[in-house]
This record gives sequence, structure tokens and C-alpha cells, in this order.
Amino acid sequence: MNFKAFAGKALSLAAATVVLASCYLPARFDAEIELDKAGYYSMKFDGYLADVDLYRGLKDGKISPAEEKEKMAVIERDFARDASTKEYQYYREGHFRVKWERAGDLLKAKTVTFIRRNELIFQLKYVENSGYIVLEGKSITKENRQRIQQMGLGMQGQIRVKTDLPVKSHNATSEKKDPRDPRFKWLVWDIASIMSPRPRAVFIIE
Repeated sequence: MNFKAFAGKALSLAAATVVLASCYLPARFDAEIELDKAGYYSMKFDGYLADVDLYRGLKDGKISPAEEKEKMAVIERDFARDASTKEYQYYREGHFRVKWERAGDLLKAKTVTFIRRNELIFQLKYVENSGYIVLEGKSITKENRQRIQQMGLGMQGQIRVKTDLPVKSHNATSEKKDPRDPRFKWLVWDIASIMSPRPRAVFIIE
């Protein structure tokens, strides 16, 4: 390998390291969203997240138990600042359990994100000029998915959306009418692994 190719590969690896650092990954989870024609929503997440940087440092022996304790405290403070966090508990090896719930008027809020805009796990966004509401899950490149998998981390869970809004498009695993109220339908994404497609749906609000 010549120097130019080596330097390019080194920069690529460095960029990937930056991308993966300080990143929360939903490891095992259950998420449910309700969204109605008036624009009101509720969003719930219950599951385990992994701090990728902490997990990697512990796995590689580069983070001591004392440093792990310090980082655990930082993560706990991070979630404690958010009033939507109902429960938080550190588990082990960079993993922690979070129960998070939020509800409100999406047409006023415009965007609702779990966990926050710079740490997106999934998001509802009202695109006012198009009259659409867009649901999107965390975006991870194929290369970073493979790197995360090689580190020993995975992603498994389910996202369910109940809505009476017309659906323009979606890539859900399944779709069905609500048996108790046929005005509503359920879109369900079964996330079998880190390589599963990024969840996405577009709803028509106007």
C-alpha cells in the first residue's frame, strides 16, 4: 500500500472513530408512538442503550473501573436533565436501561426527538410546507453498522406506530388495522439486527 492510500485509510478510520465516539446505540428496546389527525402525539421508549465509546473502552481495557464510574455519572446526569426520562439504571459494560415518555402537540413543537437532536434514536418531524409528518430512525452508515457489529454490539427491538393519519409511504415490517378501533392502523418495525433498514414513514397531516 502506498503512502497516499495508507493516509486515506487512516483518515477514514479516524473519521469512523469520531462518528462512533460518544454515540448511544439502542441495543434492546420497545418503542411505541401514537399520532392522531389533530397532530397530537405520544412517544415512549423502554429499553437498553449502549454508550459505544464506553463499551469499546471497557472491552479494550482502556477504561478503568474508576473511569467507568465517572462516565456512568455523566450519562446519568445527561438523562436526568430531561424531564421525559422516567427511569434510568446503569446495567454493565456501557449499557443502561432507560424509560422515556413524552406527549404533546407536534404541530406546535414541529420536531420531537428521542433522545435529542444531536443524539437521534428516532424522531417525529412536522414539515409544515409539505403537510407531511416524517418518522425517522437513527441513521448509521453501512460501514459503521459493520464496525459496531464487529465490536460485539447489536440492535434488536420493535417500533410500533398507531395512527389515523393517511400514510404516504413507509418501510414497516407489517401494517394492520387496530382491532379495537378500525379508524386507526398500526405500523410495526421489527428490528432484528444492526443491519436492519432504518425505519421511515411519511404521514399526511393536511
